[in-house]
Parts: sequence; structure tokens; C-alpha cells
Amino acid sequence: MTGDLGNCFILGLVNSFLMIYLTNSVGLAGAVVGTMFLIGKFIDAFSDVTIGRLTDTSKLTKYGRFIPWIRKYRWFFGIATIFLFMPFVNKLSMTWRIIYIFVFYVAWGIFLSCVNIPYGSLASAISGDPDDRAQLSTFRSIGSAIGGASTGFVIPLVVYTTLANGQKVVSGTRFFLTSIVCVLLAWISYHFTVSMPTERVQVAKAEKVPLRKVLESLGKNKALLALIFTDLFIVINQILSGTTTTYLFSDYFHNSAAMSVALLFTYGSVLLLSPFATWMIKHWGKKEISIISLSFSVVMYLFMYFMHFTNPWIYLIFMFLATVGYSFFNLMVWAFITDVIDYHQYVTGYREDGTIYAVNSFARKCGQALAGGIGGYMLTWIGYKSSVAGGAAQSMAVINRIYGLANLLPAALLFIAVCILTFAYPLSKKKIHEVDDKLAKINKQNEK
Repeated sequence: MTGDLGNCFILGLVNSFLMIYLTNSVGLAGAVVGTMFLIGKFIDAFSDVTIGRLTDTSKLTKYGRFIPWIRKYRWFFGIATIFLFMPFVNKLSMTWRIIYIFVFYVAWGIFLSCVNIPYGSLASAISGDPDDRAQLSTFRSIGSAIGGASTGFVIPLVVYTTLANGQKVVSGTRFFLTSIVCVLLAWISYHFTVSMPTERVQVAKAEKVPLRKVLESLGKNKALLALIFTDLFIVINQILSGTTTTYLFSDYFHNSAAMSVALLFTYGSVLLLSPFATWMIKHWGKKEISIISLSFSVVMYLFMYFMHFTNPWIYLIFMFLATVGYSFFNLMVWAFITDVIDYHQYVTGYREDGTIYAVNSFARKCGQALAGGIGGYMLTWIGYKSSVAGGAAQSMAVINRIYGLANLLPAALLFIAVCILTFAYPLSKKKIHEVDDKLAKINKQNEK
């Protein structure tokens, strides 16, 4: 739990607020920020796969294989985060601003891989028991929800200042101080992550599998391919929603308090739904309930777009309902991956847990890269004005376009995810039972 808690103290700051900081305090154009995010996240995606392979083949130590990576690179990850928010950057020339931010954003992503990939691999090393791993997955979601909800709620309340005319604008200095606090909280959380667990399931060295065999086996796994693309669109929506929400409540509603509540929804809804998730999966199935809940979110976002609310608190009611809808998938995503791993053994005969985890992580990072690029390009496309003074006044046309983006984008992305799950993902509740029965027989024969 503390691993995801530490991650989200930093990810909650960077994923939701870095773009508005760079456009409204550093003075970068939205398209420039989008390009940096796009390139940086693609580099990050490849670093995930690279770090995953390096950790799998690294030597065992007295702490295990994965904990030493977190123990070492948590410091570099935190320092890179603080350097992203240095207040002197907007005093540099535009060229050096871009170079500075790009270099530290790429470094930040690589150090994130050095911490997060080993952390994500810990569950299989802590215990080989499926029930233990289910508990670890649940507490991982809880840690993520607490960390994300805390940053989403508190940060908007502290990074804005009020001008003489009453306008609220972001403060570069406050962002810098906030980054220090978030990093310190993350380091405290990581301390428990590296000091409390024990890596009990240890293998001396991972066997190298030829790339051709890996690609051939992955190509046979239709469930994996469908999950990758579903997760891709869900991640793009999640990142873009965090970005567009900050602009929506900053420039359209002009209400930072409502922004805090809105950013709390994504994580708070996970905590709200977690007690019921297992029961719903058991009765209806992961695929089935995800299709229903995602479809509900699509309807809610379309309703909000056509109603064109001007009261932020009324808007928040329907936004909460929309968030609850797609939060079901986020809560179940680790269970989806477990099913896909089992299905891979079912169709190929190979058990490749680590490879599938890395491939799905790669796809999620690609989604984050696309989201970063799309968000920045769309800001430029709608005519959003950047600033170094905390935020420029936007025209009414731009403000209305922000409202449209905040509702139509998630409606479209979630609709695509629904279609992929419905028509391409093969693991219905009935099919999963069939897979489980076959694997149980195979494992029983192997034991004999």
C-alpha cells in the first residue's frame, strides 16, 4: 500500500498539474508542452520494458531482487520531481526553458520506471499464494486512492494566489514548495515499502526467452491485445480528465475549491467501490460489469455536455456519477491482467507473467504519452493563451471550448473502450470459468 501511496504523492502532482504549471507559470505554449509529454512518455514506455528486463536478470541480494532498486532510485525520482518545478525557470530564454523542462521530464520518467517497475513486481516475489496476491492488489489500489485523493484535493487549495482584481492565478513559488512537500511524503512512504516486505519467492536468474517466441505467443493471446487497447483508451481518458478538469474549473468555473472536489472523485470513488467490487465480479463478471459501468459514464458525459452547466456544484454531482462509472474498470484492472495471464497459458501453454505485465505497462505509458500530446495540442487548437504571470484571461469562445473538451473527449474515449471490451475481449464470466477449470487440471497433472 505504501508503495502506491508514495508514487501517487508525486504522480498526483505531476500528472494533473504539470501542464497547467508549464502553460500558466513557465509560459510554454500548449503544443510545446504536448510535444514534450508525447516524446517523454514514449521514452518512458521503452524504459519500462528495459528496467523490467534489468530487474528480472539482476543478482539477488540480502534484500531480494526488487527492493534494492526502490531503495536506491527513490531519491533520484524525488529530486527530479523538485527540479521540474524550480521557480527560476520562467526567467530563462524560451529555448532554455524548453530544454530544461524536457531534460528533467525525461529523467523523471526514467527514474519513475526504476521505482515503479520493481515495485509492481514485488507482489509475485512476496508470496506465491493467489489469495495473498489478491490482497496485495487490493491494498495497492487503496494506497493509490489515498495518495491520489490527497494530492487532488489539497494541491488546488494551495497553489493559487488571488490578484488585486480578485482573479485566482497559479503561483510558481507555491508549486515549488508543494513539490518539496509531496516528495518528502513520498520518501516517508517508500521507507516502509523497502523496510517491511520480504521477498520470499526468489529465482536465481530469469531465463532469457527469444524475442521471436515472445512475439509469436503474445500474438495468439486475443485477450491481451484487447485489454491493451481497452486500457490504452482508459488511461488516455484518465490523464486527459485530470488535465482538462484543472482548466475547466480554473478558466470556465473559476472555482479552485470545486476543482479540489472534482480531482478527489477519481480516487475517492475507488475507495467507495472497493468493498463491492469482489461481490460484483462474482455475480456478473469483470467484462460484463465493466461494459455496463463504462457505458453509464459515456451517457453522463454526453448529458453534461448538452446541459452546459454554469454552476460548478451542480456539475460536480453528474461528474461524480460519470467518474464512478469508469472507476469500476480502474479498480478491476489488476484482476483483468491476472485473467489474461491465465488465458495466455490456456492458449499457448506458456506461463509468462512478467512479460505480460511489462507489455501492458508499456501500453499504459504509450497511452500517457498520447494523452500528454493530445492535451497540449488541443489547448493550442482551441486558442488557449499561455502566461508567465499565473494565467492569462481567456476569450469566451476558448472557455466554452474547454467545457466541450472536458465532456466530449471522455465520452468518445470511453465509448471506444466499451466497443473493444464488447466485441474483442473474449473473457466473459463463462469463458473464465472454462479457462480456470482447464488450468486446474493441467496444474494437477504437473503436480503428479
